[in-house]
Amino acid sequence: MIISNDDELSKMKDIGRICANALKVMAAALEPGITTLELDAIGRKVLEDAGARSAPETVYRFPGATCISVNEEVAHGIPGPRIIAAGDLVNLDVSAEKDGFFSDTGASFTVPPVKPKIERLCRDGKRALWVGLNQVRSDVPFLQIGKAVGAFAAKNRYTLIANLASHGIGRSLHEEPAEVSTWADPSETRIMQDGLVFTVEPFLSLGATWAEGGDDAWTLYSDPRAPTVQFEHTVIATRNGPVILTLADD
Repeated sequence: MIISNDDELSKMKDIGRICANALKVMAAALEPGITTLELDAIGRKVLEDAGARSAPETVYRFPGATCISVNEEVAHGIPGPRIIAAGDLVNLDVSAEKDGFFSDTGASFTVPPVKPKIERLCRDGKRALWVGLNQVRSDVPFLQIGKAVGAFAAKNRYTLIANLASHGIGRSLHEEPAEVSTWADPSETRIMQDGLVFTVEPFLSLGATWAEGGDDAWTLYSDPRAPTVQFEHTVIATRNGPVILTLADD
């Protein structure tokens, strides 16, 4: 999607803010003893109260309003009876639709107490996202995002999940540009157009390089098994850098 007028921009900002608010409220409720299904219900309420619909549920018939992945789960974790415990690493991924426009955001959180290396992983996962965001600008190659995030990961002795990529978004949940790498991919030759809407979402890990399926049709696990975090924003590329759409209300 290329933003072409103020109405589109306003609606993209609206759904981005709604997704960010749902993520913020879910994160505030994250504590030992809560189930992932209860967390999902909290996110669902924020979305529905704002007039939005869960994107994975609506588009893909995902069995939940949000994706909640715990510890060994990297992405697309199904909300259910799993009880959050002290020491867990939890990823919350919220995407939704309103008025025909989609947005997507996510973040990883620790449930104290956790080992210092897990705290660092979370901190550096957020830093990796911003390293990528700082490359977003119209007329710049997408390759710059992957090169910058890849260099950051290597410098800090992390790995990146190489089969989970960023993607275009706007009129649908996943659209062109598809499979935007957050690692250095020499085959990536596309250029960021002015007004283009897409996500930036590196998966930073303490050793995993791949995401593999498990017993259900959705949940992805790290391969090899290793703590992994994901942070994600939906952005618009402009001549002045990124416009970040998924920012919560203060």
